[in-house]
Amino acid sequence: MTQATILASQAESLTSLLGLSEPPLAITFSSEAPDGVKRFDAAMPEPTPDGRTGRVAAGCVFWVEARSGTFTTVAEDHGNCSVGSLTHGFKTLEEAATGADVAALVESEWVTPDVFPHIPTVSEKPGFVTYGPLRESPAAPDVVFLRLNGKQAMMLHDAWPELRVEGKPQCHIVPIAKESGDVALSVGCMLSRVRTGMSNNEVTCAIPAAKLGELLERLETANGADMKVAAYAAADAKRFA
Repeated sequence: MTQATILASQAESLTSLLGLSEPPLAITFSSEAPDGVKRFDAAMPEPTPDGRTGRVAAGCVFWVEARSGTFTTVAEDHGNCSVGSLTHGFKTLEEAATGADVAALVESEWVTPDVFPHIPTVSEKPGFVTYGPLRESPAAPDVVFLRLNGKQAMMLHDAWPELRVEGKPQCHIVPIAKESGDVALSVGCMLSRVRTGMSNNEVTCAIPAAKLGELLERLETANGADMKVAAYAAADAKRFA
């Protein structure tokens, strides 16, 4: 099987086993531009007084845009969000700390300055970050990204009990998966939920692509057990009808 066939098959299996309503995404970090992949080319608004602008409000918006096709991005495309630029390796902590958006987060008491040095980040500054549906990824991705509801998160945890559950900022699950090799679920963060418009019923998950095969095997086993338990519970509940 070719790599493209394997990725398409894995995307189909993930969608089927978890009952996904949104396609699994591929996120790939690279030093060079991927061959044959278009640049994300939305217009940039005027910069804020501190110089921030980007092609979207924050890098997490690319998770939404990637549902409909594959594209690649560079640092300036992510530049409106200092936190996302930090987690994805585009800015150092010192650079991100100068952003007025970071100052607003601290002033609101949403986060305290002592947290920032502990936020997971991509270790090496990428030249490009490519996003798109896993089924059509042009190269082996670093991270597979999912949008899940409560039941799907339960199913994933059943299959992968060592799952890391994380909070704000939502985007730091991407470097956790890439750098630490851990499967990480985020409960989301208000900053990202507003910017992406994601449903209140959704959470997100980042999977190291190298572990996707093992995860799918575990999911299949766990789903079989869940189906047996569901049948038992349904039959038992009839006594109370």
